[in-house]
Amino acid sequence: MPLDFDKSFEPQYGSAIEVAPGVRRITANNPSPFTFYGTNTYIVGGKGALAIIDPGPEDEAHLQALLEAAGGQPISHILVTHTHRDHSPLARRLSELTGAPVFAEGPHRPARPLGAGEAGHLDASGDTAFEPNIRLHDGAVVEGDGWALRAIHTPGHAANHMVFALEGTGLAFSGDHVMAWSTTVVAPPDGSMTDYMASLDRLMERRDRLLLPGHGGPVRQPQTFLRGLKAHRRMRERAILERLAAGDRTISEIVAAIYRDTDPRLHGAAALSVLAHLEDLVARGRVRSEGPPSLDAVYRPG
Repeated sequence: MPLDFDKSFEPQYGSAIEVAPGVRRITANNPSPFTFYGTNTYIVGGKGALAIIDPGPEDEAHLQALLEAAGGQPISHILVTHTHRDHSPLARRLSELTGAPVFAEGPHRPARPLGAGEAGHLDASGDTAFEPNIRLHDGAVVEGDGWALRAIHTPGHAANHMVFALEGTGLAFSGDHVMAWSTTVVAPPDGSMTDYMASLDRLMERRDRLLLPGHGGPVRQPQTFLRGLKAHRRMRERAILERLAAGDRTISEIVAAIYRDTDPRLHGAAALSVLAHLEDLVARGRVRSEGPPSLDAVYRPG
């Protein structure tokens, strides 16, 4: 099933845009090839105390926009989907200013140890200083003033990634796990393709009616889009296997062939995405590598 990406998005920096009853979005002005127009911060709640999901990067203008949007209402909870530096750093200052505790799965950690040559490929690197006040387990419910958010552990893009479902509404805040404008970067050592595919299955089982992502506009038909994401990853897997069958032996050769039409600024991330697929294929016995899978390893069909 082909993916139908939706790149129609107006960030309206500094403005709180209502995207659903009791939910507003403010987009941080931190555009990049990885963040699209910028990071979406969501404000949840009506006339009582509010929750903030993904405060975003350390940015004074964005912080002031969040406080102004609150309009004097208390902020009682701060939730973070994952600890990349475009999502979590502002949580510290916002917590200090409001007294609201920070909720997340845990501190930043890789899906596996760092390998040679893997650092420096992504601008949204880990927020290693992050430490939540309250750690959330899978299925935990955070309740506030007229709202409740269920935490769903969805590793893949990051080991500590969580989706937050707004109970009783069919809405879920999908962070960087599912986005309408692009596929998700799954890049070792932060990411794991095996985990990512399993997390897609978890969301498909939920059957939410709307996903509100960390970048870009909403995913309006989640089931169709999630099936498309799975099909896209399997198609990429087949392309990698075909390149190996044709004689390619290194990740750089594979990237040059199957990402030839991709923005060159994203080739580093593409190499890590191919590595994520190869790690999964090696674990399943479909591919063999000389030594542990890495960016510089030599690969052959299994």
